[in-house]
Amino acid sequence: MSVRNIDAVLFDLDGTLLDTAGDMAAALNVVLARHDRPTLSHSEVRPHVSKGGMALVELGFGAGFVPRFGRDDDAAISIYRELLDAYQKNISAHTRLFPGIATLLAHLEDKNRRCGVVTNKPGFLTEPLLDEMQLRTRIGCVVSGDTLAEKKPHPLPLLHACNLLDIDVARAVYVGDDSRDIEAGRRAGMRTIAAAYGYILADDDPHTWGADLVVDHPDEIRAWLAGESDLHGVAR
Repeated sequence: MSVRNIDAVLFDLDGTLLDTAGDMAAALNVVLARHDRPTLSHSEVRPHVSKGGMALVELGFGAGFVPRFGRDDDAAISIYRELLDAYQKNISAHTRLFPGIATLLAHLEDKNRRCGVVTNKPGFLTEPLLDEMQLRTRIGCVVSGDTLAEKKPHPLPLLHACNLLDIDVARAVYVGDDSRDIEAGRRAGMRTIAAAYGYILADDDPHTWGADLVVDHPDEIRAWLAGESDLHGVAR
């Protein structure tokens, strides 16, 4: 697909637009200490952040603590709520834009391309975080994990974002750092970019997710949108 046919870039939040791992790790350690569990280093927590809060609960409390469909388990739900509460209280102490994102957002604004956020993060965390990071007014739409009845990897949140932006799905690109992001984008019928700079588990490979493009830095997205580089694999 030609860059001339791209009207909007949609972003996942954690691990793609914002580096939130420091605050998520801090919140998890607050909960672990409260329950007399060993705390974890930032490097241990970081690769798991894009998998969601329940994944962090399982990381901290051990495999099997969160049963399948763990949100129906009282113990897991209680710890999960503690984690979100601790995170909400210090939601932006260490969070930063990923290097290159500021330049990419400025490029989108300069070229009158829309941008949006589609995340599985609950809305009561997403909205305040975007406000804290002074991004809310720069984002054309926000679809959180509880905005709709479905969330990623279901395509509905991405389709809803395109509807909010009043753009054709085929003229949008979705950027994410988890295989669920790429699955959702492909199912929605839009181009997909895997953010290999994000939170990737050691045994995972973004090149196997089926994305149209894998990037190691947001500058590669900006360069492609600007027509400065021919990034193979985007068009299909």
